[in-house]
Amino acid sequence: MIDIQKASIAFSEYVKPYDITNGKIELKIKHTFRTVDVAKKIAEDLNLNEEQKLLAQLISLLHDIGRFEQVRIYDTFKDKDSIDHADLGVKILFEDGEIRKFIQDTKYDDIIYKAIKNHNKFKIEDGLNKEELLQAKIVRDADKTDIFARFALDIELCKNVLYNYKEMAKQTVSPKLMEKFEKYEQVSRDEFERDIDSYINIISFIFDYNFITGLKIIKENNYIEKVMKPLCIYEETKKQMKKVIKIANTYINERIEKGS
Repeated sequence: MIDIQKASIAFSEYVKPYDITNGKIELKIKHTFRTVDVAKKIAEDLNLNEEQKLLAQLISLLHDIGRFEQVRIYDTFKDKDSIDHADLGVKILFEDGEIRKFIQDTKYDDIIYKAIKNHNKFKIEDGLNKEELLQAKIVRDADKTDIFARFALDIELCKNVLYNYKEMAKQTVSPKLMEKFEKYEQVSRDEFERDIDSYINIISFIFDYNFITGLKIIKENNYIEKVMKPLCIYEETKKQMKKVIKIANTYINERIEKGS
């Protein structure tokens, strides 16, 4: 039995010891609950049964649980400079036994484990069964969708925690990344050459969406323009930023029109 309300209370208890005045902690708490809402919407649009809907919400509630220890220990969200937060999350949940604070039934453990472990990877690993793959796809889309929301709606918080927008706006996207972006392809993190590359790669998340629900949310809320707005301040780089916006919106419209 999945009790999402009880699990949400348990999550709030879990994060209590962490420093809420730390912007990174605040950001991740907000992100978590919004990701749950998006996962619920995706599951509803897919006409899943009630059990699957609740499982999608539970996985989204727990998907970033590793972030809190990551911030406490390393004070960063950069996995390459610290630890893979998804791997840390499944360790906390399943090796350290924290999962039972959120759900007593063990029958979903494999699905929860594999969905969380794969939520941040460049690609989902091979070998997942149908339900594991479904839930991994849902949490990946939900996670990405709220990342767009956070960058669009919490610009000041992101500015203080993640990026120096004024300096980044002076940069141009590296040729390799721009070439892949034009082909509707993502770039792996080890290919970033400058800060602007990592930021534009967030926009390229749209190319890895599994379902159109999240893309519709991005379009309806004008998130692409809002996320890119802080970078459109210098004439010498504004042209390229507008090109990124145009490519992204064209792709989103094509996927929505296609219906998949």
